[in-house]
Amino acid sequence: MMMDENLARLRAHHNNISRYRRLLRTKFLPLERQFIERRLSEEEAALQSLSASTFPIAFKEPRLGPPMPVADVRP
Repeated sequence: MMMDENLARLRAHHNNISRYRRLLRTKFLPLERQFIERRLSEEEAALQSLSASTFPIAFKEPRLGPPMPVADVRP
């Protein structure tokens, strides 16, 4: 049950972030824009925190380095 609740919360944060980003593409007074940017930042932080606690396993991307040698294959 807890996982379902966390997934619902993650979805809600994601939807709010999308809405705030959409709103920022429109014209606002500076004070209104500041409010929306603050709310966006809060939602992103909440999403990050909830995501980290819901899915504690972190997968690291492989490092980019020199390309692996490729065997010379000839037909």
